[in-house]
Amino acid sequence: MCSISGILNMTDGQIPDVEKRLAVMNRLQAHRGPDGEGMWIHKDSHVGFAHRRLSIIDLSSGTQPMRDAEGNWICFNGEIYNYLELRTEIGGSFQTESDTEVILASWRKWGEDCVTHFNGMFAFALWDEANRKLFCARDRFGVKPFYYTIQNDIFYFASEIKALLPFLSEIAIDFDGLKDYLVFQFCLQGRTMYKDVQEVLPAHSLIIKNNVIRNNRYWQVYYNLDLNHTQKYFEDSILARFEDSLKYHIRSDVPIGGYVSGGLDSSIISSMASDLRPGEYIGFTGKFDCGLQYDESKYAHLLAEKKGFPLKEVCIRPDDFITHIEDVIYHLDNPVGGPGSFSQYMVSKLAAEYRKVVLGGQGGDEIFSGYARYLVAYLEQCIKGAIEGTAGQGRYGPYIVTMASIIPNLTVLKQYQPMIKTFWKQGLFEDSSKRYFQLINRAPEIVPYIYWDRLGDYDPFDSYNQLFNANNVEKESYLDQMTYFDLKTLLPALLQVEDRMSMAHGIESRVPFLDHKLVELVATIPANMKFKDGCMKYILRQSMKKFVPDEIMNRKDKMGFPTPFTEWAKKEAHAFILDILSSKHARERDLINNTAVVHIMEKEDNFGRNLWGIFCLELWQRQFHDKAAQFKAMLA
Repeated sequence: MCSISGILNMTDGQIPDVEKRLAVMNRLQAHRGPDGEGMWIHKDSHVGFAHRRLSIIDLSSGTQPMRDAEGNWICFNGEIYNYLELRTEIGGSFQTESDTEVILASWRKWGEDCVTHFNGMFAFALWDEANRKLFCARDRFGVKPFYYTIQNDIFYFASEIKALLPFLSEIAIDFDGLKDYLVFQFCLQGRTMYKDVQEVLPAHSLIIKNNVIRNNRYWQVYYNLDLNHTQKYFEDSILARFEDSLKYHIRSDVPIGGYVSGGLDSSIISSMASDLRPGEYIGFTGKFDCGLQYDESKYAHLLAEKKGFPLKEVCIRPDDFITHIEDVIYHLDNPVGGPGSFSQYMVSKLAAEYRKVVLGGQGGDEIFSGYARYLVAYLEQCIKGAIEGTAGQGRYGPYIVTMASIIPNLTVLKQYQPMIKTFWKQGLFEDSSKRYFQLINRAPEIVPYIYWDRLGDYDPFDSYNQLFNANNVEKESYLDQMTYFDLKTLLPALLQVEDRMSMAHGIESRVPFLDHKLVELVATIPANMKFKDGCMKYILRQSMKKFVPDEIMNRKDKMGFPTPFTEWAKKEAHAFILDILSSKHARERDLINNTAVVHIMEKEDNFGRNLWGIFCLELWQRQFHDKAAQFKAMLA
C-alpha cells in the first residue's frame, strides 16, 4: 500500500525538470507512504516514476520503483494476494519476497494478460524498455486509484488527483463531472470533477506506445442465472469462496485489525478473521453521543465479547467535525455523497494508533443486495404485478419476489418512508430503468441551489442507461440490473472513501468481499435465493449464520454509519457552517447559489443529504480551486 506517480513524454522527448516534477508529486502524496520513498528517471529523461511506501509485505526489501534484469521498471500500489502461488507457477529465481517483483515476472511471462492472473487490489504503471511502452492497470473493482492527465503531450499519473494539480493548465470544474455528482453523488465513465483529469476505470488497463493511448477492459462479471443448482449448493460455495478470500486478505508481515460497525458484513469478517489470527486481531469502531439513532456500538461490543478480541472505540463529537472536516475533503480530493466519510476518517485515525492493516466490509451490499432501495424498487414491482396479474410470469417468473412474500420484510422500510413518498409522487409503474434512476437521482431536491443552465447539454441519464441496460445482465433480472449498476459506480465511489480515509493516516484497508471469483459466483444466483421474499442479503445470511450472533444477524435497523451532520449543523457546528457558506468566495460561485443554501440548515431532516452535498462542494472549492496558485507555485 503506497502512492504511485509518474510522467511520460508521449513524443519521446526529454521532460524539463523531470526530477523536480516527480519530487512534487511524491511530496503531495507523502501521507500514503510514511515508510520510505523512491524515484526512477530513464536515462533519456522522457519517463520517470516516483513512489512512497507503506511496508506491509517484505519489510526489508521490495523498495520501489523496482527494476528487473530486462530493464523494465514498475511503480505499484496495493497487494497481489496470490503472489506466493504465482511465484511457484512462474518459477525461476526471485531477488526479493515482494509481490512487486511478481508483477514484473508476470509481465515477462504473460504480457498484457498478466492482470487476469492477479487476485488483489492494485494500481500500477510498468515501463517496458524493449518495446518502449507504458502499461498501466487497475484492479477489477477499483479498490486502488489511478488518475491521469495529458498536458502538451506529457502524460502524468498519480494515486491522488492533488498530485496532478500543479501540472494542469487551470484547476477548473468539469461540468459533466459536476452534473454526475449532483445526480448520483459520484462520477461515471472515468470522469472526475476536475477538467482534463480522468481515471482508469476498474478492470481496465491503459497502454501508451508511439504517442497512441489504448484502453482495454480485461474483466467483466456476467449475470447468467444458474437454474440447475440448489440453495444449499450456493450457500456452501459462498462460504468456501469467502474463506479462501479471507485467507488471502490476512496475508501480512505486520499484525492486522478490522473495522467493526455492528452490521452484518464487518461482523462476518471480524468473526472469521479473529479466529484465523487469534491473539492479534483488534477491532475498531466509532459512535456519537447524541442519541441511540447514531450509536450502533453495542452490536460491535457484542461481537467482540463473543469472539474474544479487543475493541477500540472513539466517540466522535462536533468539535472533531469542526477541527477535521477540511482535512477530510483535502484527502478525498473530491466532494462525496455523505458525511460518513468524516466518521470513517476518525475511526481510521484511531486504528492507525494500533495497526497498519485493517479489514473492511465494503462490497457486501452491492454483491448480496443489501440496500433498502432494492426493496423499495421491488415493492413497486410487486404491487404492479399483483394489479396486472403478471406476478410469477416470464422466463424467470419463479424468481421474482411476489406481493405476498415481500410483506413480512417490509418492516425494514420503516425509516425509509420519506424515500418512498418521494419515489411514488411521480412515474409510478413506469419502465424499471427509469424508476431506478428516479430512486437514486438526488438532483431534483437541489434544483434551487444550482445554476443548471450554465452546465451544458450533457444528460447523466444517458450514461446511467448504458450501464443499467448493459448486455452482460439479463434484462428480466431487475435485481441484477440494480446491483450491477451499483457495483460499477457506487462501489468505486465508496472505495475511494475507503482508500483515502485509511491512507490519510498511513494504514492499509483491505476488503475481503471483493474477491472476483466470489462476485462471479453470486452473479449467477437467482433472485429467489439472493433476495428471497425481499430479505436483503438472504443467501449471505444463510451462508454465514454460524459466525455471527443472532442479535446482529437478524437486525432490521442497520443504517451504515449514520453521522449527525444535520443535527450539528443546527446546533454546535451552525456558526462554523454558516461562516463557510456565507463567505465572499462562497457567495460569488459561478455555479452554486450558496446564499440560498443557507436556508436549508433549518429545514433539513436528520438524515437529509441536500445540505451536506452543497456544503461539501463548497469545502472542495475552498481547498483546491481557491488555492490553485499554491499548487502551481510548487513547481516554481
